[in-house]
Amino acid sequence: MDQSLSSGQGHVSVLSCFPPSVGRDVVVATVKPLGAGLGKPDTRSLLHTDRQVKWTMEVLCYGLTLPLDADTVRVCVDIYTDWLMALVSPRDSIPPPISREPNLYVQKILRHLYSLFMPRSEHVSPVYLSLCQQVLCAVQSLARESTLMSRDTWETLLHFLLCINHAMMAQPTTTGGVSEQLSDLSMAVLFEVWLLSCSRCFPSRSLWLTGRQMLSRWRHQPAVVEQWNRVITALTSRLLLLTFGPSFPHFKVPDEDAALIPADMDDERVPHTWFRFLHLFSNPVDVSRQVVVCSTPSSQEEPLRGDSQLPDIFFRAMRGISTLVDAFLGVTVVNKEPTEQLLPHTGLTTRLHFRDRLPSLGVAVTRNPFRDRLPSYGLSRPRSGSAPPIPVNILTMPSATPSINPPPLHNRRLKPANVSRTTNKPLMTSSSTHHPPSFIPQFSSPRPFPSPFRCNVDSLLHLFGCWLFDAALTNRDPAVPAGHCDVTVMSDRWVDGRAEAYGTLCRIFTSKKTAEDILPVYLSRFYLVLLQGLQVSDEACPPVLASILLNSTCLFCCDLRGVNLLLPSFISAVENVLLNREVLRFSFVSPVDLRQASILILLSLLPLPLQFPFVLSELSLDGQFSGIDVTAGSFMSLKPRLISVLIGALHTETDASNTQIILAAMLTLIQDLALSEAAGQTQKETQYDGASRLRQTGGTCGTNTNTTGILWVQFVRLLTQRLTGQWRNDSAVCLCALELLGGLAKVEVSVEESERRRALTSICSYIVFQCSRPPPLHSRDLHSIIVAAFYCLNVWLTQHPTMLDQQECLLEVLEIVELGISGSKSRQEQEVTCKEEKKLSPSSLRVKEAAEATLSCVMQVSGAFPFLGGLLNEDALIGRYSLRDSSVKKFRYFVVDSSVIMAMLEQPQGPEEVPCPSLTALIRGPSGCHTWTLQLHLQPREGRTHSQQTMIPEHHSVAQEDAGIRCDVKHQLFPEYIDRIPSVKADLSIPALHATVAEEMQQRLKRLQAAIKRQQQVETQPQVSGRSVVITTCRPPPLATNFQTARLFLSHLGLLTPETLKDPGASGAPAQLVSLDSSLQGFSEHLQCLDQLPSRYCDYAFIFYMRAGQRTATEILRNVESSCSVPSHFLDFLSSLGQPVEVGRRQVGGVSTSSLEFPAVLGDSGGGVFNGERFVLMYVDTLTEITFIVPSSSSHTVDTLKRPEEVEPLTEPPSHLQSHSELRQSRTPPPTSSPAEDTKSFKFLIVWVEHFEDIESFPLSDLLSEDRKTETPASVSNVQLIFILPLKTGLYRICLHGNNKFSLTVPLVNGSVVSKRSLGVLVREMVINCCHRRRLESDSAPPPHVRRKHMISDIIHRYRSRHSEPTFYSGLFQDP
Repeated sequence: MDQSLSSGQGHVSVLSCFPPSVGRDVVVATVKPLGAGLGKPDTRSLLHTDRQVKWTMEVLCYGLTLPLDADTVRVCVDIYTDWLMALVSPRDSIPPPISREPNLYVQKILRHLYSLFMPRSEHVSPVYLSLCQQVLCAVQSLARESTLMSRDTWETLLHFLLCINHAMMAQPTTTGGVSEQLSDLSMAVLFEVWLLSCSRCFPSRSLWLTGRQMLSRWRHQPAVVEQWNRVITALTSRLLLLTFGPSFPHFKVPDEDAALIPADMDDERVPHTWFRFLHLFSNPVDVSRQVVVCSTPSSQEEPLRGDSQLPDIFFRAMRGISTLVDAFLGVTVVNKEPTEQLLPHTGLTTRLHFRDRLPSLGVAVTRNPFRDRLPSYGLSRPRSGSAPPIPVNILTMPSATPSINPPPLHNRRLKPANVSRTTNKPLMTSSSTHHPPSFIPQFSSPRPFPSPFRCNVDSLLHLFGCWLFDAALTNRDPAVPAGHCDVTVMSDRWVDGRAEAYGTLCRIFTSKKTAEDILPVYLSRFYLVLLQGLQVSDEACPPVLASILLNSTCLFCCDLRGVNLLLPSFISAVENVLLNREVLRFSFVSPVDLRQASILILLSLLPLPLQFPFVLSELSLDGQFSGIDVTAGSFMSLKPRLISVLIGALHTETDASNTQIILAAMLTLIQDLALSEAAGQTQKETQYDGASRLRQTGGTCGTNTNTTGILWVQFVRLLTQRLTGQWRNDSAVCLCALELLGGLAKVEVSVEESERRRALTSICSYIVFQCSRPPPLHSRDLHSIIVAAFYCLNVWLTQHPTMLDQQECLLEVLEIVELGISGSKSRQEQEVTCKEEKKLSPSSLRVKEAAEATLSCVMQVSGAFPFLGGLLNEDALIGRYSLRDSSVKKFRYFVVDSSVIMAMLEQPQGPEEVPCPSLTALIRGPSGCHTWTLQLHLQPREGRTHSQQTMIPEHHSVAQEDAGIRCDVKHQLFPEYIDRIPSVKADLSIPALHATVAEEMQQRLKRLQAAIKRQQQVETQPQVSGRSVVITTCRPPPLATNFQTARLFLSHLGLLTPETLKDPGASGAPAQLVSLDSSLQGFSEHLQCLDQLPSRYCDYAFIFYMRAGQRTATEILRNVESSCSVPSHFLDFLSSLGQPVEVGRRQVGGVSTSSLEFPAVLGDSGGGVFNGERFVLMYVDTLTEITFIVPSSSSHTVDTLKRPEEVEPLTEPPSHLQSHSELRQSRTPPPTSSPAEDTKSFKFLIVWVEHFEDIESFPLSDLLSEDRKTETPASVSNVQLIFILPLKTGLYRICLHGNNKFSLTVPLVNGSVVSKRSLGVLVREMVINCCHRRRLESDSAPPPHVRRKHMISDIIHRYRSRHSEPTFYSGLFQDP
């Protein structure tokens, strides 16, 4: 470097040897004629020789040092800036010597111009600022436009810029000083010219070293770190494009920042330039080190005051590094446009960049031109696996008006991440305490995952690890003994940057790829850093703790080696947040987001004690850190503590979304505990020796939470109390709570019956409360909640039918059913209303239908006969394989109460030695199809013999004469004395026969009387025969084999009366008993269609296995063809979902009676045998039927059974399977489709992945549509995906993709970690709840019993018999 520049004095003119007046007069006399010719195109220079130019330059150099009270300095600056253009475009006003050798003279001019920037004693005026800006702009134009600059000129230009920046910014910052006014522009010009030099004439190594040394002396200036951030982010954007290609997520920067990188820069120079610029700022952590900062000559004069800008600069530097890390991870970056800001005292504008939100916490800040100025790219961005980051610049945080009306809860995920800017307000700062802002930020949007093409963790740590680890432990003096570290100083001064460093480190390690290994040295340093940051003592730093929690939500899901040793520390940190209702220590961050991050961490910690019960949590650090929880003990000893935190979090939580996540965690926990106890895997737990540390949570959580039964009771009591209390007005929480109650009903635990009875009563009370709301408050959402409550009630009734044996419980349930159907109860307080006097006014038709379903459920489970097998139809009873007209004609069909179709077969079923009256009734109703067989025996079942033959006397060939006394008896119809009995009025009640018949009938009667008379005459005549009369022994007649059992059965039911058969046309009401004409065309097809309609909810799920690195649908479908392509735990998962069912033998509405073993059906297949061609996996309970299909490439059934809504009458068989092509044909409804169509197209996909980063590349569109062009966004939006990732710990990580409506459906949420034993059960429950939610949202998805009822009504209308009553009765005596 030139001595004149390096000495700090610049070039000294010869005029400085003369008195000041002499030099001033010479300058004025010289520059006046020169300045007069500037700006005139025809003016030629007055200087023609080198000596003239050199002498004039000496004068101009001295003129630049004169006071600014005249225009002399301005003219000198104008002349020099004009001459600088000799390297751009030669002009006539430029002296010829300069035009001939422009590089030589430009170098001298730059040395002279340095005199303008030398410190001046007078106050900085706007004129001086404008002159400095003029020079900087001229230098900037020279570097941009010149193509003639030599290497020496580039070196001199960079030296010049380094020196003038050093002259302005090396000194301490003063209010109104030149460094404060021009630092942004001067640094921007320096870095832009430096980048241009890298493109055209790469700077020498010595120049890079000089620049690094000088920048280390300017780090106390905010503009340095700000402009460095701008340049390094622009270079990073260009570097990522070159390194990773266009498929990598684009790192967007503002256009003016991107323009800093020359378009003609060679691609090979970009990495070199980026790396050198990255280290040009030196170690950013040095800013926080008092020894390093004070060692620089320019900083020795500046005392480290409490209001110093160094903490803020340290934060901005760490924030810049954090931005670079996010860019290398491939996280989408959102930027704001820059804002034009007036430079003070000049009237000129420059582009200044401000950040609306501080990076880690997302808090809105006021605009301050210098202190709060941040790069335009520096918006808080969504981060992978973490909640919104923490506010860091707490000392300068302004107060703002709080948000009065927060956004609706159901729209939270649609809220943008950024927050509106607030207006400037006075700042209230303090050097010792933090003043939390009154503004609570809005909720952040969901965070995208890092790119699957991101670089490895080790690579990022090689680049930034040293700085980040040092920043996390900054200001810690190794010489200070442990326990005496000045934690207060770190918290007050450097907490912002430390928090940012902690958050960045957590994001780096949580971005670990599935098969990636991290160097042990980095893991150990990271764990040690976290152990200090997770301190919960009074001296700990809340911002650091908050930053760790917000960015570590998936830390325990990444298969990091040894991460479980952090379990006690994280439990303490989560306790510190979740068990404090107000979270006052973290008032600088959104409490909702912080609590949500803590809850997600808790979700990943809950299964660890059961997974590793005997692993010790002992941690020895030799006392290096104070306040760290180093309690020794097994992981199982931490289970009561985790349960206590979970229940305590539910007590203190006020946000709806966080509450739903806690509810999901409760069901996951209790299910895992129940299955663990059932499998006999739990050992006798030692009582936690630190019970005093457990928080008491309102009496619902104590030290007795070591058994599943006790915990189940606590959960149920807490849920029912909140459901009928503070949650009853929150629809989202109520839906989750009802789903959780339904899930708890299915958990097999041993508890007292009174506890279940209490839960049932609470559900009934909740339904009563919701139904009794005033009419203005009734809405679709309210009715959806009531329907969900009825469904939850059905689950409890079917899972625990013995509760209905109690008369009080049965009456309570029936009263709720009555309330749902009619809108009111018959018994209200002291008033009792007869049901026939009530007016039906239900809350809505949906509520009425839900109550009818509950009534049907009660009738089926209350005192029900044990279910023995599958359901039957006419063909099954007769022995055929398809419903045919010939089978139908053997049955009699009747309709009872316009709702039940009874098919009666009078043929005996099964072998019978002695014929007896028998009847087989096939009853089709809204609740399903039921078969009963009735037989009439003369003896009770116990005393019945195998052979019921009548005793027949011994046969004799010849009649015995003395076998008996024969008496002639005159048979009479009436007694002889009948005429002597006086008649009474009652005798006249039966009219005579001739008085009741018509004339035509009388003629028939006369003929009948004549025939009888003739017969009597014949009988009275003696028999005349030529043969002898043989008297034989009387024998009983043969046993009857033909019975009219249908008539007998209907008569016993009281249906064969004139009232039940009354013609509907007479009264307008349908008859109670109606016969159907089975001979009409299409009758059997409509019965078949009715049998296709299920009596319970039928849901479908498709299971895929995705190996590492696979991208196409063909590869994924081929995986399940062989067991060698899938691991054994995937097959175990399939076996836990349901039982194998053969499609061909699948009965209508039920499952095959023949049991199939999973291993036998599976064979050598990897699960592809359940592709729907022959076998499927099916789970069936009383209310739900789930069919699991594993599509394979060798089958024709990628999409399988049609949904019930898609069944078309009269055409499809009961077990119809769609072909492979039908799935690939897009059935997506148009944008104007109805909700019913939207419900039909909904699909549930379960994907087992080997690598978590492959989730983003799952070929969903290829699996749904063969042609991407035909695929519309609507079809993809109707797909819900559950990704299952097996971890090395034996646990499974859950990731949900799809419609946000299901993002908070229990029991699985995004980020859940579950064990192998509960995985299948929880996935099944998730499918049930998601599909139930989908039906609640649809206006055209009626319950199964309603759809069957409508179909029955249609059959009655089509095939009702129109015969008269006599014909009806006579038909009962005839064979069908």
